[in-house]
Amino acid sequence: MEIIERKFKFEALNRGYNSVFKKERLSIGLVVPIETYAASTVPTMQQHLERVKLAEELGYSAVWLRDIPFNVNSFGDAGQMYDPFVYLGVLAAQTEEIALGVSSIILPLRHPVHVAKMAASVDVLSNGRLILGIASGDRPTEFPAMNASFADRGDSFRDCYDYIRAMSNSTPRFENQYGRIQPGMDMLPKPVAGKLPLLITGGSQQSMDWIAAHGDGWMIYPRNLPVQAQVIADYHTRVKKAGRPEQPVLQPLYIDLIDDPDASPQPIHLGFRSGTKALLAYIKTLEDIGVNHLALNLRFNQADIETTLKRVAAEILPSFS
Repeated sequence: MEIIERKFKFEALNRGYNSVFKKERLSIGLVVPIETYAASTVPTMQQHLERVKLAEELGYSAVWLRDIPFNVNSFGDAGQMYDPFVYLGVLAAQTEEIALGVSSIILPLRHPVHVAKMAASVDVLSNGRLILGIASGDRPTEFPAMNASFADRGDSFRDCYDYIRAMSNSTPRFENQYGRIQPGMDMLPKPVAGKLPLLITGGSQQSMDWIAAHGDGWMIYPRNLPVQAQVIADYHTRVKKAGRPEQPVLQPLYIDLIDDPDASPQPIHLGFRSGTKALLAYIKTLEDIGVNHLALNLRFNQADIETTLKRVAAEILPSFS
């Protein structure tokens, strides 16, 4: 039994990471806000806590927040509106088991000392349930609003990453463009597992070899399935070449679940509209090609949200437990 258990485990980090990511298996979570707001860029945030609690009760493995400082018209989505770290604090107090993910904190738009401190605080307060996605940012208008360089965001991303990693050390010593940590200084609290789980989003202006060598996992966007399979296989090859244990892969998916379980898939933005049978078949294929976690986004879902959550829990989740 012990040998079988090891087969399905990635490197152990905190409680959230360990429960969400298992080798050769796929788990399913939800993107917050858990509501329909197809006709607007701004959600209502009504029943938002009740729905996160319901997701936990139904067996979804994680909820995912986004870092969207400005409501940018060209982007067209304000996300959950609340600052992710403030909202994570609320969710940590309102839930017990579900992993709390961020996809993703825009590192060049925040000082890394604040990211490291807030993330470690959430991790401790949630008893090790934080999974922190990190990204370089892709909305050019936000950077001048914070007097940050969009062109230099790749370099800033790496410096932020190094700073955050250093803050997990018991006696941090560090210096780069963001500051210098002198002897006799420390940052508290420390992450539950000794370091924060940092998942890199997309390319983040880095080489694939850097991503494979530094992330505790990789967040990728939906693609044609054969192409996605090749991308994931290449990532695992690069991780192995870097001399590291295998790392998990996460993908989001927008869905619009139709009452007819046999309804064929029809494309929508970064996903599709279908019945449960086509959705189940697609998710099984994702698992086969190496996706370890799928974050469902219900922004364009036309059916009642609670009904959809319960249908997915009853008809989809049991195949991926």
